[in-house]
Amino acid sequence: MVDRDNASPLNQQQIVPRLQEIAAAEGVVMSDDGMKALLTLSGGDMRKVLNTLQSTWLAYRRVTEDNVYTCVGHPLRSDINSIINWLLNENDFSACFKHIQDLKITKGLALSDILTEVHTVIQRSKLPPEALVSLLIKMADAEARLASGCSERVELAALIAAFHVARDQVTLDQL
Repeated sequence: MVDRDNASPLNQQQIVPRLQEIAAAEGVVMSDDGMKALLTLSGGDMRKVLNTLQSTWLAYRRVTEDNVYTCVGHPLRSDINSIINWLLNENDFSACFKHIQDLKITKGLALSDILTEVHTVIQRSKLPPEALVSLLIKMADAEARLASGCSERVELAALIAAFHVARDQVTLDQL
């Protein structure tokens, strides 16, 4: 019997050939970005790859990046880019909150998933180190509070406030 709890994640070189073989045998239409999305979301778990492949194919009859992310309720890259744009450029706190809240409701997104993706993008940004560190700490605190059961609305407000503070830090540093 295999101990699945202690199984190491597979690397892409182990997953891709088998995934391509299964997709071809089943007649699944899969784009390159769809395959990449499957690999990204699976975390090296072949069962997750195959389950997500099957779910996406059954729901959309085409495995693309957008279809994979939509099928599993994960924010699309375009959604994250919009959210980051609002966080960095929307001066009206209420308008920013409304934009993000409306997107969350329309797409059925969880704030924890949004935070994870925003975190990934922000780490590659060109914010000054002090502003970036402060922002990442505040985002981590929001994630921890969400994990302990705090309100998504309150934590969304905290996220927007953290970005407003970071924007002010950047402005002050440039003076």
